Amino acid sequence: MVASSPRKRRWGSTIRKIYPAIGIIILFALWQATVSLGIVPEFLLPSPGAVFRALVGDGPLLFSHSIISVQEALLGLLLGSLLGVALAMTMEYLPLVRKMFYPLMIVSQTIPTVAVAPLLVLWFGYGIEAKVVLIILMTFFPIAMGILDGFDSVDDDQIRLLKTMGAGPGQILWYVKLPQVVPHFFAGLKISAAYAIVGAVIAEWLGGSGGLGVYMTRVRKSFAFDRMFAVLFVISALSLLLLKGVDLLHRMATPWRRDETRPKGPTSL
Repeated sequence: MVASSPRKRRWGSTIRKIYPAIGIIILFALWQATVSLGIVPEFLLPSPGAVFRALVGDGPLLFSHSIISVQEALLGLLLGSLLGVALAMTMEYLPLVRKMFYPLMIVSQTIPTVAVAPLLVLWFGYGIEAKVVLIILMTFFPIAMGILDGFDSVDDDQIRLLKTMGAGPGQILWYVKLPQVVPHFFAGLKISAAYAIVGAVIAEWLGGSGGLGVYMTRVRKSFAFDRMFAVLFVISALSLLLLKGVDLLHRMATPWRRDETRPKGPTSL
């Protein structure tokens, strides 16, 4: 059996990208039909055209608010990632710490974010500090859990083999544990990246001078639902861009994965 040609693989990749586009077109067509036929009044559900006009009309304003939210999200994601890595590494090499604080880390995720946000505002005020702390609380957990799962999946036989060869803890970490942990880390980072923008918006609901959450609060109070939908599209687009950035970083950090998945040319089975 001859392996598929590069042209066929490219064509298959293109087809896979077309299906989501068709789904989006169908969704927008149903949305437009729902409004045009009067099934839902337009003042409750603006048409796609109205949302697009709001998106274009408020484009500069949305851009300026997006800059603020993205800065908060990136800073919170960076600090949350560092916290998640530090916690996971500490729990890996200090089993007593893991026994003591792992259950508390799980419990921390059962507390609603909306309930914590007002307390952060009381403690840190309406500046960027409260927003960044909230994003940290939302983003550190997936990363810490991903790294811990990566450590748990390491083959103990490989560790014993390296120890018999005289390898130290640093060499075991570098040659055995890290290659196993890195994919789990980026899987958690993708989840945290999706949380980062949402966390920034939630934090901005409570107050501030700028950000997509502040913009959303203002247009909601004025019942401008077309602008509400416009900012939702902006939030989704920013989250997707951030996820794409994490995926690109993953590819750069693990070049061996590209070598493994790269086609070797026609072969016979």
